[in-house]
Amino acid sequence: MTEENKRRNIAEELERAEECLKEAEALHEKGLETGAVSRLYYHVFHLVRALLLSKALEPKTHEETARLLSMYFIKPGVLDTGVSHFFTKLMKYREEADYNPSYVFTGDDYRQFRVEAERLRDTIQQYLTKSGF
Repeated sequence: MTEENKRRNIAEELERAEECLKEAEALHEKGLETGAVSRLYYHVFHLVRALLLSKALEPKTHEETARLLSMYFIKPGVLDTGVSHFFTKLMKYREEADYNPSYVFTGDDYRQFRVEAERLRDTIQQYLTKSGF
């Protein structure tokens, strides 16, 4: 991956993350919390992919994304362990939202996850800025 490709791919992931956040907010405003939680996960997923791309890492699955996040950013102490915990928690909730029709999310659930997602977004954006992206 060339440096130019890396920058372009990171920018595309960040754009996709913001698109997913807009979708999550629109669903939340309509009271569709299950869909909002799912789209919020994808917001975070694309943020994490942008982070991984800064090290030229291109995971192929959601699980690999979580594993690489831990391996390259959490274990070395670059980011706090809370980042990984939140990502894996939201990944689990996305699976519940998408595949378990009896699992119910509330507006409060979504708002709590949204606050955590904002913190994560800020952390990742700070890291990318400091790294020259």
